Amino acid sequence: MIENRKYIIIGVFCLIGLVYLSRLFYLQILDDSYSLESSSNSIKRVIEIPYRGQIYDRNGKLIVYNSPVYDLYVTPKKVSIPDTLAFCRLVGLEQTEFDSIMNHAKAYSYVKPSLFLRQLSKEDFARIQDALVDYQGFEHVTSSMRTYPAHTMANTLGYVAEVSKEQLEAQETPYYRQGDYIGRSGLEKQYESVLRGQRGIKFVMQNVRGVVKGSWKNGAFDSLAVAGKNLHTGIDVEIQQYADTLMQNKVGSVVAIEPSTGQILCMVSAPTYDPNILSSRHFSKSYAQLAKNPYKPLINRPIMASYRPGSTFKLIQALVAMQDGAVMPSSIFSHAGVPMKCHCYRSGRLNISGAVQYSCNPYFYHVFRRLLYNNAERNTFKASATGLQHWHDMVSKFGIGQKLGIDLPGELKGSLPDADYYNRMYGENHWKFSTVYSLSIGEGELLINPLKMANVAAIIANRGWYYTPHIVSGIGKAGEGIDPKYVEKHEVGINPQYFEHVIEGMQGAVEHGTVTAAATIPDIVICGKTGTSQNKKGKDHSIFVAFAPRENPKIAIAVFVENAGWGGIAAASVASLVIEKYIKRQVFDHALDKKVKEANYLPAITPPQKPAPKKIEPPRKDSVAKPLMVKATPPQPTAPATAEAKSSIASRPAPTSEN
Repeated sequence: MIENRKYIIIGVFCLIGLVYLSRLFYLQILDDSYSLESSSNSIKRVIEIPYRGQIYDRNGKLIVYNSPVYDLYVTPKKVSIPDTLAFCRLVGLEQTEFDSIMNHAKAYSYVKPSLFLRQLSKEDFARIQDALVDYQGFEHVTSSMRTYPAHTMANTLGYVAEVSKEQLEAQETPYYRQGDYIGRSGLEKQYESVLRGQRGIKFVMQNVRGVVKGSWKNGAFDSLAVAGKNLHTGIDVEIQQYADTLMQNKVGSVVAIEPSTGQILCMVSAPTYDPNILSSRHFSKSYAQLAKNPYKPLINRPIMASYRPGSTFKLIQALVAMQDGAVMPSSIFSHAGVPMKCHCYRSGRLNISGAVQYSCNPYFYHVFRRLLYNNAERNTFKASATGLQHWHDMVSKFGIGQKLGIDLPGELKGSLPDADYYNRMYGENHWKFSTVYSLSIGEGELLINPLKMANVAAIIANRGWYYTPHIVSGIGKAGEGIDPKYVEKHEVGINPQYFEHVIEGMQGAVEHGTVTAAATIPDIVICGKTGTSQNKKGKDHSIFVAFAPRENPKIAIAVFVENAGWGGIAAASVASLVIEKYIKRQVFDHALDKKVKEANYLPAITPPQKPAPKKIEPPRKDSVAKPLMVKATPPQPTAPATAEAKSSIASRPAPTSEN
């Protein structure tokens, strides 16, 4: 028995020994991973950054592509620089800049590589490549720089910049490292995971001087970089560039949509800038200059600016009221007893089409009142509350008061007040129709952005439905890979027959209504609506929404021109020219084209004036003999100078982003 146990124990030990020997054989002979780790002094691990995906317009024209550049990395522990001044002259840095970069690198990691110099052109890198062999601790990585050949759509396309410390720390799955680039705004940010691709790793042999001697093990452990996927957009870059020229010396937006698809044809945010200035190595300096610009070019106004829609909102009021049964297409209202003025002077003679055509304020006062009190009980507050909530629910189907869901970051939802809103503002049972009637003509607490009004024009063009507006029409290939929500049809719950009455009024507004005659286009039936958005901080804003042609519409558009006054002139002229350019591919009204391009609606920016310097009175002669006996009074600024300074400061216009 004891003898048997001895053999069992010997067998167990032999088995364990065999397991260990097998594992050692695998690790030392078969598995190369530990060999790779032990060869760190002679094997170099090179990260290959993939090219970001390119961006195309609807006609296949490149909007964004990549130019090859070189990034220089430094590992502080390995750095050996015999002559710092000579090295600084080689790479084009001042001594202070070199010290600052090295301090940041050491603070990040003493043993890990970090970015030293970014975006060296092929010519600059070729000049220093051979000399870098004498400076240990430096290595280069092939990278790329975003290039924008069309020089347009800066806010929509966005920009890439170095990943921030906060973004590095917030990564759930480690991917980015210090010095990497990441989309920071616009499409570059929205589609970052698609555009960035997948980085590769290459192992190369090097000698003691760091000179590469070839691939290690014939690339058995290498992984290839996978380029990012291309984006195909619905943008017509030719129309985009033309709209840019029309919005020179103006603050505002132009948004055009293809009604049948929801694809955005152009999206102008004015004033704009050349996107190439934020893709160079001088990003920080260029960004700081743009941030200090008083006209706020970094704000993407089509989705971020908030305005009162003004009379353009009457289109929705008319449709909602007819659907609700509050009015009929033939309903006529008097101007009597209405606390708002009208410029059409056709009291009691307008049906709903005529009211749209001439933008009759008293008419829509009655329309809104009928909406709130339609089939309601007598109690004034309860009628207002229930009626307003019902109105709110119907209007919200047009996308008002919510985010539409465009494929861009930063969209604001705006404001569509309901009964709870006024209960919080005035207290329950302390408001009624006379408190909120300004909503009837698109004023009061209503706030929208230009994208929403362009979408409203698309809804009317489609007679009651829309696709969520979107920039990208294909990922990888045109027409493939986009989010399913962008091909989902949304109904607004209005009977199609009511749209024809509103469209009739919109056509009349353009041809012989509130729109300047210069904005009409021969052979193209444009249906539009003017609006003038009240602005407490300056001249009113000019608004125009339209679609064309009336049958089988090709384009729906919204134009906002800040501080330009009447909507039928400034905004309507811009919209008319963009429509003609898109449909006819050229502009025939050269006089209007020239007039719009030369128009300047930029609000004056008055710099704050410094207070007048204090005037120091010379001592009187009779006080020199006994200076200690004279009680001097500090001189004060004169009254006119003080008043002038205060007036100047008070008259400064507010930033346009708040208008």
